[in-house]
Parts: sequence; C-alpha cells; structure tokens
Amino acid sequence: MMNIKKHLNTIIFSVAGLIAVMILSHTYSKRNQTNYSISVTGSGTKDFTSDLIVWRGSFTNKSFNLKQAYYNIKSDKDRVRKFLLAKGVEAKEMRFSAVNISKDYDYTYDENGNQHSQFSGYSLSQDVEIESKRVDEIESISREITDLINFGVEFYSNDPAYYYTKLASLKIEMIAEATKDARSRAEKIAENADAQLGYLKDAQMGVFQITGQNSNEDYSWGGAFNTGSKMKTATISMKLNFSVR
Repeated sequence: MMNIKKHLNTIIFSVAGLIAVMILSHTYSKRNQTNYSISVTGSGTKDFTSDLIVWRGSFTNKSFNLKQAYYNIKSDKDRVRKFLLAKGVEAKEMRFSAVNISKDYDYTYDENGNQHSQFSGYSLSQDVEIESKRVDEIESISREITDLINFGVEFYSNDPAYYYTKLASLKIEMIAEATKDARSRAEKIAENADAQLGYLKDAQMGVFQITGQNSNEDYSWGGAFNTGSKMKTATISMKLNFSVR
C-alpha cells in the first residue's frame, strides 16, 4: 500500500511539474509578442478645375389682366431664349420651368387699425436653367445677362454653381494617396522605435471635403461641398492601425 501511495505521489508531482514547465514555456514564448500597435492618419489633397456649370435665373411680369400677364411672360421667355441663343448658349443646354402665378395685394390700415387689402395685379414668373460643360463661355454670358433689361425684361440672375463630373474617380485616386501617406508615416514611426511594421489591423476613411482653392472655408463634420468656386481643392484622410513586431 505504501508503495502505491508513493508511486501515486510521484505521478502527481511529475504532472504538476510538467504543467509548470508548459506555463513557463508559454509565458516565455509570449514575452516578445506584444499587443502594441501604431495608429496614423494620412491625407490626400488634389486641386482641380470644375468641368460643369449650372446657372439659373428668373424673369417676372405683372398685369391686372391674367391673360395679358401670361402673354407678357411668354414674350419675355422668347426674348430670353433669343438672347441666350445669340450669345452662344445651345438650345439643349436651356431648360425653362413652368410659369408661376400669384395674386398681389396692397395692404393698408384705417384709423382704427383695421387692415384692408386691394388687389394689385397678377404676378407671373418663370425660371431658366443653363447646364453646360462649356464652363468659361457660360460664365462669361452670365455676366452679360443684365443686357436683357434693355429689352424690357425684368431678369434676376443667380451666381453660377460649379461641379466636377469625375468626382468618383478623383475620390478613389485620393484614397490611394492618403493610404500611401499614412503607411509611410507608420513605417517611419516603427523605424525610429526600432520595431517592424506588422499587418494592417484596421482602416477608416475620413470625410471627403471640397473647398474653394485658397479659401478660408471651414471643414464640416458631414463634408464640405463647395459649388461657388470654379477652382476647387479636395481633401480626404485615412486612419490606419498597424500591428508592430
């Protein structure tokens, strides 16, 4: 019985020793494997020129007689159309909206403070929109539109809006640039820390921003999208998280 008990104790101590050796071995092997990582943010910036212009304007006419007012606004539309065609705008680049009709009233107050209204006529208006890839030409025409006043047209012009039709490909190009920039930063950090850059653990794309070139526009959390400048600057950031060996 004593021999069996002694033999059993030997086995228990041997197993315990083996487990201890395994734990020490595992700890030693993990000693140089850390959870350290490097997080960096890279950026991509690109200046570009808008290749699409959208210019809007409106004209109005007023008359006590609705039929006369409609005739007048139709005549104004013909004048606007002929003017734009003469300036070089193509017919396919023009879009006229439906005519908007409203009744106007003059309001007065009597000595008792009661309000009185008096019909002052029908006011009709119509919008015109020009969309073209001939940015410089349409931009120049927009500055000459006030000449329509000489033809008796009450025309109101908005500032042109500028867009870029190749934005999708530009964004992909900038993401690649920002990613390359971020990796270069991470490699430099690892080199200076006498370490090696490991695998990419995570990547997050920042907000795509478009601002006017050389402007003081603020970036927006949702992304700025400038349409008032023909010359623009696009920026994007990429945040990368690398393991370290």
